[in-house]
Amino acid sequence: MHPYADLGGQHMEIHHFEHGWVTPAVSYTLSVLGSLLGLICAVRLRSAHTGRGRRWWLTLSAVAIGGTGIWTMHFVAMLGFGVSGTPIRYDAALTAASAVLAIAAVGAGMLIVFGGERARALRIVAGGLLAGLGVAAMHYMGMYAMRLNGEISYGRTRVIASVVIAVVAATVALWLTVTVQKPLVIFGAALIMGIAVNGMHFTGMAAMTVHAGPPVGVPSGAKATTLLIPIGLTVVFGVLGLVFALMAAPTDEDRAAAAYLAALLEAGSPAAAAHPAPRTAPAPVRPDGTVPQQRGSALGGATWTYRDRSSRQ
Repeated sequence: MHPYADLGGQHMEIHHFEHGWVTPAVSYTLSVLGSLLGLICAVRLRSAHTGRGRRWWLTLSAVAIGGTGIWTMHFVAMLGFGVSGTPIRYDAALTAASAVLAIAAVGAGMLIVFGGERARALRIVAGGLLAGLGVAAMHYMGMYAMRLNGEISYGRTRVIASVVIAVVAATVALWLTVTVQKPLVIFGAALIMGIAVNGMHFTGMAAMTVHAGPPVGVPSGAKATTLLIPIGLTVVFGVLGLVFALMAAPTDEDRAAAAYLAALLEAGSPAAAAHPAPRTAPAPVRPDGTVPQQRGSALGGATWTYRDRSSRQ
């Protein structure tokens, strides 16, 4: 039960967890998943060698963080939201527009950060401010899309707090997109980002008060459960698409391995045979017939790719 200010009408009881801890647990999991995929895409963005590649990975990162990590988390959390005495419906067009806003806000923030190398700290702050305000606008646009038999008002202090959380969280998230590299660090950062996103959402929800209005029957709009199927399918296929893109795209180590193999093939060509390279001493052979690891190869001190190393560990 939520404490309400008396604005002249009978307040209506708000339930944030109608289905217990299922919806907040699922929403947190989705926010972590979206953040994780977005940060991995950001790593690929930093290593992209072409403008097209950078735009591709920036778009995927914005979709993962803004779409899955933020907006889908918001929608799933709203499945557990209810108000006593009134059904709740949603304006489908405004709901979809809020999703576009979340993705665009994150994308714009990343575009500012990755738009140049100079004044990187200032770019992160500016991008975080823009992205955070956009995410906060997404939240309240989603709330504006809600239809019920009552009058909704918001407490100023908690609204301001939710906006501040959104800006700080967005700034930290953008900083992470340019710094994290190791898998464990990326995973830990995604866990923290999930907490921040959920904190912003529920702080904004705590700012809301609903007062009884005249009974007008069932509000117009779609049920949340009606929107769940198309949104759920979009999220599932979107996540699978992101995973496929990450698995299919070559990494820097894959490119280095390809260059190394190309050099070997070129060395075995007739042209190379006509102009042989200087002879080198053969590699030593152990008594068991194996050859010890060779250093100083074209891969920078290793003779196998990342995937080969993983199979040998």
